[in-house]
Amino acid sequence: MRACLFSGGKDSTLALHKASAEKNIDLLITMVPENEDSYMFHKANIAYTSLQAKALGIEQKLFYTKGEKELELKDLENALVESNVSELVTGATASEYQRSRIEAICRKYGIKHIAPLWHINPIEELNELSRNYYVIITKVSAEGLDDSFLGERINAKLIERLSILNKKYGLNMLFEGGEAETFVLDAPLFRKSIKINIARKEWNGMIGFYVIEKAELIEKLNTSRPSP
Repeated sequence: MRACLFSGGKDSTLALHKASAEKNIDLLITMVPENEDSYMFHKANIAYTSLQAKALGIEQKLFYTKGEKELELKDLENALVESNVSELVTGATASEYQRSRIEAICRKYGIKHIAPLWHINPIEELNELSRNYYVIITKVSAEGLDDSFLGERINAKLIERLSILNKKYGLNMLFEGGEAETFVLDAPLFRKSIKINIARKEWNGMIGFYVIEKAELIEKLNTSRPSP
């Protein structure tokens, strides 16, 4: 079973696309944490990954975890074993914390770990997303990132804003340290696009969320068009 650890964000989606160029993905494994501050897994709008799975035409399995540091790794381990995974694709880009722990689980069970984005140049990834994907920011939690970023599409203008924050604050432009989270509305392998019908912003002065309340699949959009 060739699976992808899938959060619905930019990295896992891009990794899935790159890995699919060589061999199809059979299963999406989505970990659903109770804890908003999980070290390993995204939570923002995780329920809407079901629409992404339908758009991709790939089976999805949801596994629930309390999202407690280190203990959540056992939940991932159980998910991989239960799903009989032989190859695992992840969107790891730079976090040794995440990659080393996934590697340890994979070694334990003889699973091949595939990380197509490992040490990718941030600007290279962001430019590819800007050109070919429709990705929005759904959570911010770092200095320089405020509520004006919530719901915004990753495009040339946003990349420039992130570059400025990188120079000013040292912001990781791929958000590898949890600075922000994203959600993919359209991608090359999506058979349909996701349209957000109702959403709201939550902002407490430090941390913000773009909460999707209602969304649906629609006929494919032109992913190069500007954000509405």
